[in-house]
Amino acid sequence: MANFYKDNDDIQFLFRHIDLRALAQVCEEDFKFSAEFDYAPQNADEAVRNYEMVLESLGQLSGDFIAPRAEDVDRQGNILNEDGSVTRPEGIEQSIEKLAQAEVMGFTLPYRFGGLNFPNLVYTMAIEILSRADASLMNIFGLQGIAETINFFASEEIKQQYLTAFATGKVTGAMVLTEPDAGSDLQAVKLRAFQDDKGNWYLNGVKRFITNGCGEVLLVLSRSEPDRSGGLGLSLFVCRRGPTVHVRRLEDKLGIHGSPTCELFFDNTPCDLVGERRRGLAPYVMSLMNGARIGIAAQSIGIAEAAFRIARDYAASRKQFAVAIEKLPAVRDMLIDMKITIESGRALLYEAARCVDVEVACAKRLEENPPEDKVEAKQLKNESRKYKRYAAMLTPMSKYYCSEICNKVAYDSIQVLGGSGYMRDYACERHARDARITTIYEGTSQLQVVAAVRGVCSGTAEKLIADHADKSYDAELKGSLEKLAEGTEQLKEAVDFVKSQGNEYMDLYGRALVDIAVDLINGYLLCDQASTKVDMVVAAADNGSAGEQPKIAMKKRKALIAQRYVAKNAPEITALAKLICSGDRSTFTGYEAMVGPVPEQ
Repeated sequence: MANFYKDNDDIQFLFRHIDLRALAQVCEEDFKFSAEFDYAPQNADEAVRNYEMVLESLGQLSGDFIAPRAEDVDRQGNILNEDGSVTRPEGIEQSIEKLAQAEVMGFTLPYRFGGLNFPNLVYTMAIEILSRADASLMNIFGLQGIAETINFFASEEIKQQYLTAFATGKVTGAMVLTEPDAGSDLQAVKLRAFQDDKGNWYLNGVKRFITNGCGEVLLVLSRSEPDRSGGLGLSLFVCRRGPTVHVRRLEDKLGIHGSPTCELFFDNTPCDLVGERRRGLAPYVMSLMNGARIGIAAQSIGIAEAAFRIARDYAASRKQFAVAIEKLPAVRDMLIDMKITIESGRALLYEAARCVDVEVACAKRLEENPPEDKVEAKQLKNESRKYKRYAAMLTPMSKYYCSEICNKVAYDSIQVLGGSGYMRDYACERHARDARITTIYEGTSQLQVVAAVRGVCSGTAEKLIADHADKSYDAELKGSLEKLAEGTEQLKEAVDFVKSQGNEYMDLYGRALVDIAVDLINGYLLCDQASTKVDMVVAAADNGSAGEQPKIAMKKRKALIAQRYVAKNAPEITALAKLICSGDRSTFTGYEAMVGPVPEQ
């Protein structure tokens, strides 16, 4: 019996290491919901037990039911029928039904709609677990942000119309944003929204690359103000799939074959306005996309975890030159780096999700129940601003970092298996195909860097790093902490230099700046994990010895990981800082000469 939560020591460790009780306190609004709903927790301990119970249940479902169907799902794919309907793979439909029965399709929705009212952090853990089983299924399970957006911004009438159906799994949704000429640049959206004489809204036009575009509930970004270009002419609408919504084609993709990617044509489709006119892109869609980016980061870690496990198992069992290939230093180094990379990405992702939860809780309290005491109110406002900045930086940062390492781990997994990894006999080739999209959809890595580097250069990264530097750490980490402090000074110098060179230069070296910031933040997060008070013992490699599997304290293991991560990245931080401060502008001055003319096709 496989359980993708209980067999993952690192997720279980972080579940205990992160202060989930504090998040439960704010999500449950001091547990006031228990008076109205029998299944709402009465205290923090009960809430945390509920979180783990659901993760264990989802882990069991992922390991026993979803994962065994993933290969058939990949091979079967989706079918566009003559009547314009879409038939999903049998395994996807069966899994959606199981997820609905498990009552996990409304993770973050309020109790009054049948939701679980869980923190985004726990939902992020769930997405990772499910993505390890089948990355394509996550593209349906992970679209719960559509319901969350409706809950945040829509009228009560619209909420009542849609949200209970979402929470019970009776409907799935789609984010209908991109168009043939409006991919990353959503300000260029042209799909038209118009009103009739009675004030009813309708949609007309084409959308492309729509994940789960055959879903029952569509959240559509459309131009409601024909006389206004750019983002201020856009509004957000919700509609049901019906006879006026036509799936014109299904994309033939490299990976995530179980997830239907549709081109849609809206033929005067009736719809409802979500929130206010002209606010569709900002803040509504930006809020939706930020949640989706956290989801893709979690999907990335799930794929990487699955790919690593195949490589780890193969390296331990495959013998060459009379020894298991994991005995070879080159292979051993690869496996260590894969494992540490996954855990550093998970640390960054969970920190981002935690900051989002705190930000949402602070904003909600300020809006609905602000403190009467002026000092307390001021503290809450400061806390809200701080976490809003942290979340705004960490969200694109985690999406960028996790998706990039996902591709690296999937690539290395094939390399460990050699020729066998290139064949369809092992799932690592599927994981590599599934991984490739993660650096592209919901904003490419390049766009995530553009968003994250603003936080680095504005001082947000420096403040976050300072917060972590002020914590108490174990004495054995002193050398690592000194390296992190040195790297922080190098980051400050690099930021100062970039600021003196203008925005164009900042964009040129944005990736290097973000990489330094990520390495430092991850270093502190891993050191914090190594200084944990969580008493947890996990399995260690048995190296072929007979008898019981040897054990190692998680604290000791985390110290080894933190020290290696910091030591390995310290020279890279130095090199990146020197590159940034070099003043080299050859990308601008020598582009035409170096890339040559556009080749004839």
